[in-house]
Amino acid sequence: MKVRLDILRCESIGSKPFWQSIDYETEDENSTVAAALTDINNSGSYIDTEERAVSHISWECSCLQKKCGACAMLINSYPRLACDSKLKEVRRNGVIRIEPLKKFPVVRDLVVDRSIMMENLKTMKLWFQEYARADETVGDIAYEGSRCLQCGCCLEVCPNFYSGGQFFGTATIVPASRLISAVPESQRKEVFREYRKHGYEGCGKSLACRSVCPAGIDIEDLLVNSNAAAVWKRRKRKLKNGKKD
Repeated sequence: MKVRLDILRCESIGSKPFWQSIDYETEDENSTVAAALTDINNSGSYIDTEERAVSHISWECSCLQKKCGACAMLINSYPRLACDSKLKEVRRNGVIRIEPLKKFPVVRDLVVDRSIMMENLKTMKLWFQEYARADETVGDIAYEGSRCLQCGCCLEVCPNFYSGGQFFGTATIVPASRLISAVPESQRKEVFREYRKHGYEGCGKSLACRSVCPAGIDIEDLLVNSNAAAVWKRRKRKLKNGKKD
């Protein structure tokens, strides 16, 4: 199988990006974008379509088994994991267009700085401050929330997320659902307030994130449960008591 890889490259932070086209051939019909990038780097002898030597292509990977989310990138303008993108399935007229995610600063080539996701989790303090035990009735919710890969694909398609904004996006909302489902009473007010501020109030409910999630998380179900716990029940209580948080 032959395919042309059009890769958007960037030599360093702040440098001007450029496109490089590479003709790649493999006998493995199930070969992935991750395998192709690995082969090209390991070879060290590839020449692009303009007869230029192809230097090492920077990209991130770890498990290569759709478990870590490190290899997220834009493949034909769609956020995907390189390890889960078979060449035969993603090629368009024999060409695959590969770019770094656009919602994050580019470090080099296909490597982006996704540290804002961790900073957002820290801002919302998404951890238990004391012993807590989840009710068995919400076990499915906690498990579903735990499957988030923190890959950033959901943020890439979100019309409301931008780095540094008050809306933290699904990459924070999903982990928050685990805490909301079992948060102790002493921590509940703070967690619910942060969820409303950085999750509920900024979400336009487009659910574009649902279709791109590599883990197949039922994001809509988590939103419904978290909103019910952190927004609607408390809102009813405030209206009844005539109080504000």
